[in-house]
Amino acid sequence: MSGSCSELEPYALRVLGDSMAPEFWDGCIIIIDPGSPARDGAYVIVDYKGECIFSQLRIESGRHYLKPLNTSHTSVDLVEPYTVRGVVIQRAGRRRAEHKHYG
Repeated sequence: MSGSCSELEPYALRVLGDSMAPEFWDGCIIIIDPGSPARDGAYVIVDYKGECIFSQLRIESGRHYLKPLNTSHTSVDLVEPYTVRGVVIQRAGRRRAEHKHYG
């Protein structure tokens, strides 16, 4: 198909909610790389139980879970099946000082 994007092309999403504050605030734009490996500590987009979740991936002693940065939210244990859709590689903001690269 002419003009279509590859599944491995980076894409942008807008953060909804405060589960990843203060690093990622409600409304900020994140850039996702679907080709980057999801390692312990990476910020990821995961399809799990019918939801698309943005969180930090933690891997400890074979246990995989999603840990929000905002402590008022709870962690989610990942049990198959789930799909990691990509890894956050950049945070964009209104000002250059708000931009940040990851990975």
